[in-house]
Amino acid sequence: MNANTRFEFDSATAAALIEALPDPVAIVSMDSRLAAANAPMRATVPGLRVGELLTLALRAPDVLDAIARVFAGGEAESVIWRDRAPVERVFEVAIGALTTGDSPLGKHVALTLRDLTESRRIERMRADFIANASHELRTPLASVLGFIETLQGAAKDDAAARTRFLSIMRDQARRMSRLIEDLLSLSRIEQNEHLRPVEPVDLVVIIGHVLDTLTPMAREHGVAIDVKGPPELVVRGDRDELVRVAENLIENAIKYGSRDDGQPSSVEIELARDDKEASFSVRDHGPGIPFIHLPRLTERFYRVDAGASRAKGGTGLGLAIVKHIVARHRGRLAVHSKPGDGACFRVILPV
Repeated sequence: MNANTRFEFDSATAAALIEALPDPVAIVSMDSRLAAANAPMRATVPGLRVGELLTLALRAPDVLDAIARVFAGGEAESVIWRDRAPVERVFEVAIGALTTGDSPLGKHVALTLRDLTESRRIERMRADFIANASHELRTPLASVLGFIETLQGAAKDDAAARTRFLSIMRDQARRMSRLIEDLLSLSRIEQNEHLRPVEPVDLVVIIGHVLDTLTPMAREHGVAIDVKGPPELVVRGDRDELVRVAENLIENAIKYGSRDDGQPSSVEIELARDDKEASFSVRDHGPGIPFIHLPRLTERFYRVDAGASRAKGGTGLGLAIVKHIVARHRGRLAVHSKPGDGACFRVILPV
């Protein structure tokens, strides 16, 4: 429908016509009463009632002002409407006059809504991702360049400084390498997220392999690891990706769940299953995570303590990778924690 459409208006016919449209559409009469609304529009604005004033259900002054201007001048308009309850949504509202009979301006206008919420969210995520990735790479790169310039100048003949600076440069280069590797891994996982893995994988074997790799780190941090569960636990999955999940969660528990007072600490890993689901959980007894941080833990580059994370070699992408791998396996990630009582990360997978 557009400003050039001409027909004799009939509310029943109009209602039947717009009901077939996938986008939210409503027709409003010149006295600002709702003449018709299709199912998507009624779902978007639940308070709409045919025959009632539009202002009773639609609290959007910009949209109402645009409707008045279209009635007055006949030119189609498009405005942005932000609906902040119960959650914030953004719509583009196209408003056009319907010419009826011999009237040049018409006695009704059509409203069509286009939901921009997801596209705006993706755009914000893209901008944040670029800014965060640039920041994470810029810091170690600036450090490496600074030391190179120092070694080319004042410290050119200082053997002790050269040895110390080269060690720092190596650490910073490894940090950049880890970040790039995690970015590439995340990209690959997202590209294949619609393809569910189907190969049989034994979670017990995966946990054992990861523990063989991380035992030296656990010993260094004074962390004892205890594993409970059946001798075999088979799910459908991608072995390498599930290794990555277990590795990230157990490594985090060792690094962030160890005690600051030097006393021995522990990490408990528990595997379980029932008729429908298999799970493994990783629990530490560290300082825990404040409740305010829990909803954002799996966001890219989100850190509870950015300084501590970088000091321990974290890239801020580990839990984002875990979330996407679990989603690809059609599973769930549950996180339980409170300050002073450690944290428990539980991966639940269908069997």
